[in-house]
Amino acid sequence: MKGKNDKAPQAQKQDKQPGDQFKMDPQPESEADNAQKRKLEGKVAIISGGDSGIGRAVALAFVKEGAKVCIAYLDEKKDAEDTQELIKEAGGECLLIAGDVKDDKYCDSIVAKTIDVFGKLDILVNNAAVQYPQKSLLDISNEQLQRTFQTNIFAYFYLTRAALPYLKEGASIINTTSVTAYRGSEHLIDYASTKGAIVGFTRSLATNLAKKNIRVNGVAPGPIWTPLIPASFTKKEVAEFGKDVPIGRPGQPNEVAPSYVFLASEDASYMTGQIIHPNGGEIVNG
Repeated sequence: MKGKNDKAPQAQKQDKQPGDQFKMDPQPESEADNAQKRKLEGKVAIISGGDSGIGRAVALAFVKEGAKVCIAYLDEKKDAEDTQELIKEAGGECLLIAGDVKDDKYCDSIVAKTIDVFGKLDILVNNAAVQYPQKSLLDISNEQLQRTFQTNIFAYFYLTRAALPYLKEGASIINTTSVTAYRGSEHLIDYASTKGAIVGFTRSLATNLAKKNIRVNGVAPGPIWTPLIPASFTKKEVAEFGKDVPIGRPGQPNEVAPSYVFLASEDASYMTGQIIHPNGGEIVNG
């Protein structure tokens, strides 16, 4: 990690501002580390919900930076196989594991199979999610509430708990939250609530793992064009999707994926407990 073995600042004082860098002990690090090297060379990553949308874009971006990936998905076999083929065309390696992240045993198996195939784990991306719009809180059934929380936040606990014994110093956990965690959503009350929980999970776990030098951060996308959108909203709502943000359009998954690459790489070595907001210009103060 950058800075891990650096000499601690020595007692010193300069008499005028802004000061002279050449007098400092130790000297600040200014040059990029391994600027020509792929950012995730030799790393192994698990991505839940990696078959399509943001997850697929993250998987492809990781592979292009040198990582091997395990994609956990529910039952979208065609999308998962298409993603695997795209990764192979990019010269990468991809393991597919189908199942339901609401099941803690499945989450355990994702990690176990990844370790069995690739021998290690460096990056965990908790990304799988569901959303079911309702006009009123009264319309949210117990079944929907439980399904949403089990998929969107319980699964993050399950998968991270399974991964932790294998994550070494310098590892990275990245959680997908949402702009709705910050500004709310009148028709996605339960979904937005889980995304708020993910923010709390990210910040708390980051503090818990800081001494182990395992970084935990999150990404809070705004309106991104993924299969979850036509699977959630009416045709009319889909036609208007994303037009209300300052940029005036929905984002593409490949516009979000670089945030994950950054957080997974040494470029973010001094970041933990933070959330990145690729959301088309909404100001959320988060």
